[in-house]
Amino acid sequence: MNITLKLFASLTDYLPAESKYTNIVALDVAMGTTIDNIIEQHHLPPKWVHLVLVNGVYIYPEQRAAHTLVDGDVLAIWPPIAGG
Repeated sequence: MNITLKLFASLTDYLPAESKYTNIVALDVAMGTTIDNIIEQHHLPPKWVHLVLVNGVYIYPEQRAAHTLVDGDVLAIWPPIAGG
């Protein structure tokens, strides 16, 4: 099945070189793949995975290990962002 992964800010460093400027990569993943599976497969540091949305809906940290992605999902991940 196909999903879209979007990484933002400093997390774009974990995308393939050809995707760093668009911050988007299309992935072909197995049925039953969870958000945590994607985070692990892309070696994203857990402390940098802050805001996680699937199709624009916030997924709480305690739900990410069990949230199964489906064909066509868009998974977007942001690190913690500070400003002032």
